[in-house]
Amino acid sequence: MNFKRSVLAGAVLFAASMVTAQAAEKVKVEYWSNSLSPKFDAVMKDLTAKFNASQTQVEAVWVDVGWDAFQARVVTAVASGKVPGLVNLPKPWMDDFAQKKMIVPITKEAASFKNVYTKGALADVTYNGQQYGLPWYQVTGVLFYNKDLFAKAGIKEAPKSFDQLLAAAKQVKEKTGVTGFAPKLQDGFSGWFLYDGLPLLKDNKAVFNSPAHVKLLEKFAAAYKDGSIPKDVFKMGFEEQIAAYNAGKIAMFAEGAHALKRTQTDSKKIYEATGVAGFPQGAGKTPFGGFLFLWSVPKGFKDVDAAVKLGQFLTNDESQLAFAKASSTFPSTNKALDDAYFQAGAKSADPVQQATAVAATHIKASRTLTISGLPDEAAMNKKLNDEVEAAVTGRKSAKEALDAAVAMWNEKLAAKK
Repeated sequence: MNFKRSVLAGAVLFAASMVTAQAAEKVKVEYWSNSLSPKFDAVMKDLTAKFNASQTQVEAVWVDVGWDAFQARVVTAVASGKVPGLVNLPKPWMDDFAQKKMIVPITKEAASFKNVYTKGALADVTYNGQQYGLPWYQVTGVLFYNKDLFAKAGIKEAPKSFDQLLAAAKQVKEKTGVTGFAPKLQDGFSGWFLYDGLPLLKDNKAVFNSPAHVKLLEKFAAAYKDGSIPKDVFKMGFEEQIAAYNAGKIAMFAEGAHALKRTQTDSKKIYEATGVAGFPQGAGKTPFGGFLFLWSVPKGFKDVDAAVKLGQFLTNDESQLAFAKASSTFPSTNKALDDAYFQAGAKSADPVQQATAVAATHIKASRTLTISGLPDEAAMNKKLNDEVEAAVTGRKSAKEALDAAVAMWNEKLAAKK
């Protein structure tokens, strides 16, 4: 009897020691989100708790870092060697950090599950042929149009290509006197080149003065000249754009699905006349207006597998759907985008519900149309934008303007070598 008791006691002690050892060996993965607290505390704490409850070897610790401090804090962490396991980056920052080797490729670690993500999102997290992130939440542009103005202009359906969009804008202006389309130009023009499948750089040289680039810019200049786009287009941010649409001063604009809620509140007549369509894909095989956030592993984190395990959980269908519902954004996995939550409004007569379903479908091809890693990014983009404005408003030819911008860019790029 005593022998049995001693064996039992030994077994209990052994089991307890094993549990203690396993607990002690847990890999802590601190992960830094980007400006999500306090608004999204509930969903992030819930996701963290669910992950930890499912794990015996990995423990997640959530930390939120403000937008303005985020990049500097990551740089400092990498320099010190005391890094978190995951950092929440927008696509342009990922490119910049990958170029500077501050984050590590996870191509092999993510190979077994990468196909759950959309084609566009996977392209976004790829840099120089390597995967540097796990896609998370995203937004994309949807085309809103005034059906009454389309009817008066004799236009029977939404445009299916960008050339058709510009033609419809011109027809609206000619037939109704109302400006046809307000493109996003205030934040720069480089995205429009990428949308049209046209590169900005090749072999570390600016190449956006080719005949194809000139032709695209000339299309905007022609639209400006004939009144198809607004005369104050370079000053139109979101507020000005939505106000013009709500006042019936423009027939078409592109924004996220959420934008039309302002119209629903401020201009019910325009809201009831609003049609919704996916923004036509350009030659770059993407709609315009996409923007992706993702999770990357910083250089220096010792257990990349543990970090990727947490990243896989945060970006799986269930987790992405939970965050999307809480944040009014869209997930980046195919299955989550097909969920009834997004697709329920596909046949609805309500424009906001329609827009949600349209965006969830078209976002599968959506790319973040930005260029990063320039040696003097602010000055280079300003030069391009200033020259584009000069060409669109008729103060320079498109070729002359782009030649000037390319020359300046190449000076900056050469000086970096």
